[in-house]
Amino acid sequence: MKMKRFLSLMLTAVLASSIALTGCGSSDSKETSSSGDSSKPIKLTITWWGSQSRHDITKKVLDLYTSKNPNITFETTPAGWDGYFDKLSALAAGDTMPDIMQMDYAYISTFTKNNMLADLSEYVNDKTIDMSNVDPNLVSTGKINDKLTGAVIASNILALTYNPDVFSKAGLSAPTSDWKWSDFEKDMITIKQKTGSYGIDKFETMSFFPYWVRQYGKTVYAADGTKLGYDDDKVLIEYFEMLKRLQDAGAMPNPDEWTQLLTKGKEAEPVVTGTGGSTMDWSNFPSIVSKSNPNLKLVTPPYSTSGTKALWTKPAMFFSVANSSKNKKEAAKFISWLINDEDANKIMMTERGTSASSKVREALKPSLTAQQKEMFDYVDLAVKHSTKADAPEPAGVAEVLKVLNDSINTVLYKKSSSEDAAKQFRQKANEILARNSK
Repeated sequence: MKMKRFLSLMLTAVLASSIALTGCGSSDSKETSSSGDSSKPIKLTITWWGSQSRHDITKKVLDLYTSKNPNITFETTPAGWDGYFDKLSALAAGDTMPDIMQMDYAYISTFTKNNMLADLSEYVNDKTIDMSNVDPNLVSTGKINDKLTGAVIASNILALTYNPDVFSKAGLSAPTSDWKWSDFEKDMITIKQKTGSYGIDKFETMSFFPYWVRQYGKTVYAADGTKLGYDDDKVLIEYFEMLKRLQDAGAMPNPDEWTQLLTKGKEAEPVVTGTGGSTMDWSNFPSIVSKSNPNLKLVTPPYSTSGTKALWTKPAMFFSVANSSKNKKEAAKFISWLINDEDANKIMMTERGTSASSKVREALKPSLTAQQKEMFDYVDLAVKHSTKADAPEPAGVAEVLKVLNDSINTVLYKKSSSEDAAKQFRQKANEILARNSK
């Protein structure tokens, strides 16, 4: 696929104003500085998304690596989630991608198919990257078209995070794994009525919608990536209708309100500050915001009356290496250390998810805080409600997600009926997926 077409996949309208990661990477695709001379100074460029706490933690990890490998230093460009992949695609356009980048399951296919990410298979095969203590099924989630372009460093499971104080003030019992969607809606509206707070502060579409679809025994995308994986618009109509009922009751922010909340970071989300009862996010969310609120709890998301197990163990994130990097082997060494070093993981703890390495997980147990233990216990619970993960999202997913979010907004602002919005989403999404599969 040509670069111009690639950029169109990644929301090019945003790119001109979001070049926040400049100065990274290299335009030479040949590796020149991993010759085995461990004294040669090497600067690795690296980027990741996250909150300020993740930025602080990552800097400590990088400093630790440099203390153990004095010839390796890092040029860092941390960023927030919003616009992160637009910025990466802009760097790809200029052939200036960083050596190492945090990569998400939703975007790894697109970057792989456009030849932006290095195949790490050779480094796993020669043990430069040690994956011996990582579940092979989890390792394989980073493999696209027989190329291992993402090294998984942690896993996550979708969860409902709730604020016990808000539920208590509303006179409600804590949610349980027996919560159905009807129970959930009723309690969210009760929270609004009794406390004035939001019941739910967000449904982050990219993470949550796949769970919603899986309840129907379907997947968002077909296995071959050429179209949507469900064929009954009822799936999306019911999703729209639930969101509309919650917003109409004031139990959920409208899109403009949520956009404003996003700019403040995770630590300022209503569920954290006590102005919201719950949020739908990944199982590491309470750990990420534990300094702001150490009392948040986790429970499995509500389920449909069909009883279909819809949760799955997801790679929380990968670390990938740019195909254009001159320092592929050194980048691979760092990634292996990040996965397997106990000291590094004692700094990170569960902030990026549950460590991919079973050996590291065992080593961390004595050091877990109450909040981190909550996360480990939740993973054990959630596995009972889980089935096999879906395949990585196909090329074109960024465009599809934008269309989905736009469709949600048209329904919530009453510019379109749920039925019309679902039909138009299907048409546009299938056109995007078919075009990008060629």
